[in-house]
Amino acid sequence: MDGVVLIDHRGVIQAFNRSAERLFGYTATEVIGRNVGILMCDADRAHHDRHIARYLATGLPHIIGRGREVMAQRKGGTGFPIFLSVGVLPQRDRPQFLGFIRDLTPEREALAKQQELRERLIPVSRLALVGEIASGIAHEVNQPLAAITNYAWACQRLLGTSAPDIGEVRSALQEIGSQAARAAEIIRRLRRLARGPDMQREAVSVNAMVSELAELARSEGARYEVHYELDLGADLPPLNIDGGQVQQALLNLLWNAVHALMGSDATPRQVRVRTRLIPERHIEIDVCDNGPGIPAALAARLFEPFFTTKEHGTGLGLAMSRTIAEAHGGTLTYRANAPSGACFVMRLPAD
Repeated sequence: MDGVVLIDHRGVIQAFNRSAERLFGYTATEVIGRNVGILMCDADRAHHDRHIARYLATGLPHIIGRGREVMAQRKGGTGFPIFLSVGVLPQRDRPQFLGFIRDLTPEREALAKQQELRERLIPVSRLALVGEIASGIAHEVNQPLAAITNYAWACQRLLGTSAPDIGEVRSALQEIGSQAARAAEIIRRLRRLARGPDMQREAVSVNAMVSELAELARSEGARYEVHYELDLGADLPPLNIDGGQVQQALLNLLWNAVHALMGSDATPRQVRVRTRLIPERHIEIDVCDNGPGIPAALAARLFEPFFTTKEHGTGLGLAMSRTIAEAHGGTLTYRANAPSGACFVMRLPAD
């Protein structure tokens, strides 16, 4: 299945198998006797003869015995990715080099399709998350709505008296405005989380974003007696990110931590969120809980799409969170918490 190309010490092709003919579009008769550079892209062609000369002079290999990914060139000039493994045929006055060539195009296309699918699933994951937190949000919105109703009835009663106290009416109206603004702020957070998938980067304060998320998840945590601890680093530079997408990723992590603590014997049930600037000029955001943790056998599969340990989970949350982190040039990893629990670590470039 692999293309096989044999060259001499000058880089001249000596043999060219049928798989190589299929990969490169040349027949063996077209390439035998020509320099192997015709199979390479411009960047590698310029260095190839120098690598051979260095090996003949010093015996130090460049890719011999190791192999690496390079760009090859088909007949007609089209480039394509390959994995090239090179060996030396010994016991000759002048050594020959045997190259095994595997076309990486199908793998790259499959990875690109997988990435495209993950990006298309981001809004699906977002809506699933919004659905999960709907009950907590409904409770949060009901509180200011109930207050607005009570103050409105109070205004009606005050104005219905023979000598209404205008000061009390004005105070009740101010409370109505305050509670309406509180409800609007809750809805704004939810709308920001559920907005469209197109990335819209802007300068975002990490600590403000994390504090807002903790407030959004507070009602769900209170239902299960989960306490949030914020450890916010000082003087963090702003991030150039899509705040809504990163919030979705972090809220997934917060939600998972709360659900991991449901029914846990931990005292107290605690979720810690920490932000800090690390030496690599990345901002690190840790979301850790003191729950039962994740079995080592399952840890390797945590970020696979549709893999879930929840009874009614979609298996999209962690996969989408990692996709969002990578789309911003960052990473999302897992490690076990000490002495118990799970930690998810997001790193985003500060520059």
